[in-house]
Amino acid sequence: MSNSYAPTHRPDSPEQSGRILSDPVRHPSGAPAPVLTKRAFVLILLTLLVPGSAQIVAGQRRLGRAALRVTFTVWALALIAVLLLLLSRSTLINILAGPVPSLLLVLGLALLAIGWAALFLNTLRLIRPGLLTPRIRPAVVLALVLAMILSSGSLGYAAYLLNVSRDAIGSIFSGSGPTLEPSEGRYNFLMMGGDAGADRTGRRPDSLSVISVDAKTGSTAIISVPRNLQNAQFSADSPMRQVYPEGYNCGDECLINAINTEVTNQHQDLYPGVADPGAQATLEAVSGTLGIKVQAYVLVDMDGFSKLIDAMGGIRIKAGGWVPISGPMVDEANGIHGMPDGWIPAGDQTLDGFHALWYGRSREFVDDYARIQRQQCVQQAMLKQLDPAKLLAKFEDIAKAGTKVVESNISSGQLGSFVDLAMKAKGQDVSRLTIGPPDFDAAFSTSPDFDIIHQRVAKLLASPSAGAADDSVLQPGTAAGPLSAAGAAPGTQPPPSPSDFTPVTTTPDGQPITEGMLNQFKRNGDEQSIRDLVATNGKCAPL
Repeated sequence: MSNSYAPTHRPDSPEQSGRILSDPVRHPSGAPAPVLTKRAFVLILLTLLVPGSAQIVAGQRRLGRAALRVTFTVWALALIAVLLLLLSRSTLINILAGPVPSLLLVLGLALLAIGWAALFLNTLRLIRPGLLTPRIRPAVVLALVLAMILSSGSLGYAAYLLNVSRDAIGSIFSGSGPTLEPSEGRYNFLMMGGDAGADRTGRRPDSLSVISVDAKTGSTAIISVPRNLQNAQFSADSPMRQVYPEGYNCGDECLINAINTEVTNQHQDLYPGVADPGAQATLEAVSGTLGIKVQAYVLVDMDGFSKLIDAMGGIRIKAGGWVPISGPMVDEANGIHGMPDGWIPAGDQTLDGFHALWYGRSREFVDDYARIQRQQCVQQAMLKQLDPAKLLAKFEDIAKAGTKVVESNISSGQLGSFVDLAMKAKGQDVSRLTIGPPDFDAAFSTSPDFDIIHQRVAKLLASPSAGAADDSVLQPGTAAGPLSAAGAAPGTQPPPSPSDFTPVTTTPDGQPITEGMLNQFKRNGDEQSIRDLVATNGKCAPL
């Protein structure tokens, strides 16, 4: 007579029963349900923390040893990378930014992601879900899938982001080129902004500014050169000195921003092997004009500039006065636009890419120097507000927006050094100088005194804080005795901080300035009233 209470499964032998009781990890058949549950979660955790260890303890030693060798090799390489990050961050970045190492790293991360996923699938087989109770099986499978996403999925995503950055670096920076060395302890980069088209021949940059960074401390200064500067001086080593030995003095149309056009159309033969002769000649003109060596240039498409700020999540500024978003031009000869498409108010503002672009571009109702001051402020805000956390959170968008930089002659092989330099500069105050108001008389750009320019630039860059520029006005042709911005004798009191101003949000009689009020003045043809109310819109400070 059969025993109806006999167990449904018995060990085949006493020896097998002993193995189950002594080592249920390798021999799970017949083990109690709580042991099987614990075993499943332990194997998942081992695969997550030490890939290959689950296979070792579960008896698949050959696969486990191979996986552990890979795991320990990756750990060793990661430890070396951490040491480089702590001891020589620029070296690590230069290695990772190189085209061949970055490609190998992308492929390596992708293979590791696939291999780790395969280990998790093997771990699932080792768990033998059929032995688990029906209630526990979904939880175990879910835990394994989540662990696989956390590990293998993270590696795959890292490979994707690295490939995005690799493409961006290849698009923005030159693949090779001479190593740039600091000049008198500083790196000087020329930033040129303009609207890109399918054909860039003849482009005139809308803005020219030099970002000068101390190679040791990261102390930074921004020097803006008005696009209408005349008689620009070429550096001593410039091929254009053969054409203009006394400076770019061919008449009223020979403004510094026209050099790009002329060299591109007429003098490319002077720059054999140079990718962009017009940009290089403009760099040499800025170098000679300021009396410093500018080592590299970056030419930025304004559309790309807008997308980059959007990718950053916008910038925060304190605006000194209302700025128009200009409508279509209705009188080209007199520079008169139709009704504005909108206004950027005075006061604390967070600007998206479109509004930041117009904030730096607009010059309606004010002179070009107010626009230069706003452009400097936007540059400062970008330098100050792009923090590492935001960079990581929006890395893909920022990298893709960065490819809108039309060109640069900075070598990708030196990228690490400049990223390291940017991190040194992070959080420091940025000094400013404009070769025009408020630092020089408005007529100075027409008949510039280059000795005075060189003195002011040298003073700016020599002081400990990158030379905090004083708010003084130099009369053209005078080398001594600058007047304060208010016209008082020097030395009466220190100049105010560039951020020490009150935004103009009301009319002189205390009435709030509104978009409707400004538009009504425009409809009435009363542009002078608008000029009076927005005259302070060159004042700006990053928040």
